[in-house]
Amino acid sequence: MARIDYIDDPNAPAINNVVPSVTVAIRDERGRILLVHKVDNDLWALPGGGHDPGESITDTAIREVKEETGLDIEITGLVGTYTNPNHRMAYDDGEVRQQFSLCFHGRWTGGQPLQDNTETKAARWIEPAELDNLNIHPSMRMRIDHALDNTRTQPYLG
Repeated sequence: MARIDYIDDPNAPAINNVVPSVTVAIRDERGRILLVHKVDNDLWALPGGGHDPGESITDTAIREVKEETGLDIEITGLVGTYTNPNHRMAYDDGEVRQQFSLCFHGRWTGGQPLQDNTETKAARWIEPAELDNLNIHPSMRMRIDHALDNTRTQPYLG
């Protein structure tokens, strides 16, 4: 399903749904961060997705990372909460979601990054210096920057 992201756009369509979702910032031993190239909007992002009924939010994070990347992880902390009502995602079926996402820190415990599945074109370890060369939505870049900021002592609340 195709998706268009709007942020601070007065012409964005009206919100008709809120779906809790997660993203996970995972770094390897070299300090690289794992990103996926999304099929739905052709952007690079942290792995993640929607929360399903009957699971804890951390179980959602672990499941989504496995589905999108092939990696096994454990959740180690909270990067922040991201609920900006001016960030909207419009899908080709008419759904328009308000952003409602929790971003976690994760630790890689096994597996290798998958390439080219139904949700992602690629999963790749990225050097922080390479981030400016990738097409990343501003709201996702905010999460990535927060996750990489070693001076943060509290989760972002927004």
